[in-house]
Amino acid sequence: MMEFKLDPRLNNDCFTLGKMQVCQLLLMNNALVPWFILVPEVEATEIYQLNNDIQQRLLAEINQLSEFITQEYVTDKLNVAAIGNIVNQLHVHIVGRTKNDFCWPNVVWGTDQKKTYSDHEVKNITQKLENNLSTFTALKTYT
Repeated sequence: MMEFKLDPRLNNDCFTLGKMQVCQLLLMNNALVPWFILVPEVEATEIYQLNNDIQQRLLAEINQLSEFITQEYVTDKLNVAAIGNIVNQLHVHIVGRTKNDFCWPNVVWGTDQKKTYSDHEVKNITQKLENNLSTFTALKTYT
């Protein structure tokens, strides 16, 4: 079995909140929009390269996280994308968008505008994920 290692760019730009069944769950450190990233713990770089079981689990995790975002945040649209032009490691962005967000209707990646999360905000988001996603296990336990 391979040893999973998160791409350094994802590690640098995100908080690793915890794990789901097949993915690590990250939070992009930009509080201007709810921006989560699922990173399957696989060697494949494309979704089609995953076996059917892993594809189905990934889709289930995308769906669970998408539902969480629409329940916890005000959204007009969800952006779900596995682009990977800069970071080759397979990862899926799930971003809650509103018509009033900082770069609507354009894409959120590649912009210079940023508002970093406080430790308290990350703790609260992690606790909400623990309370609402049965397959999520936090990396840290918060009291």
